[in-house]
Amino acid sequence: MDVSDLYRTEAAEHQGNAEGDEGAEGAETADVVLAVHVQPGAGRSAIVGRHGTALKVRVGAPPEGGRANEATGALLADTFGVKPSAVELVAGATSRSKQFRIQGVDPEEFHRQLERAVAGGGPGPPAKR
Repeated sequence: MDVSDLYRTEAAEHQGNAEGDEGAEGAETADVVLAVHVQPGAGRSAIVGRHGTALKVRVGAPPEGGRANEATGALLADTFGVKPSAVELVAGATSRSKQFRIQGVDPEEFHRQLERAVAGGGPGPPAKR
């Protein structure tokens, strides 16, 4: 299943930290902007598949006061194994169609995790056991 149409990759603006700059060619990171279709007020938060060219998610939070946006960001952080602060809403604050920037991911690993999430309908970062 190809999920390449759900996101675009951008050069990471925060590269060059003090950790492992030397010899870290295989550890390249990038930012991705992921299209997300959100269904707020659901019974539970979960990734449920695709909605056209967007990742479809359901969140239990209501669409009031940005709570559904926060819940969606937390779900994405958990799904892709990043800190919540690495997930930023960049478009669609009051719409069901949104775009989230996820910072500092390995593009190949992100692609694999997204395929698993779409196919399995839920989060599954390998680091979370």
